[in-house]
Amino acid sequence: MAAVTIHLPGVLAPHAGGRSRVTLEAGPDVGAALAALFVLHAGLRDRIQNERGEVRPHVNVFVGSENVRDLKGLLTPLPDRAELFILPAVSGG
Repeated sequence: MAAVTIHLPGVLAPHAGGRSRVTLEAGPDVGAALAALFVLHAGLRDRIQNERGEVRPHVNVFVGSENVRDLKGLLTPLPDRAELFILPAVSGG
């Protein structure tokens, strides 16, 4: 188990008891960290993942400065004391 800090944007904080940062013990990868987060704050699941358990297209998850979509997705390994950032996608034209 590794210590992981998950940073949440303001729009998700109300679903985590008003917290913008959650520190928890999690398994070896991003998927395990999100699963642990959802045990504590079940209301976040539907806002971050779709019904197939995939990260929603309009949500970005970063380990440090790396988007997990560019790595191994939910299987991206987490070092101890990892920082996960969950951010809404930004688009425009």
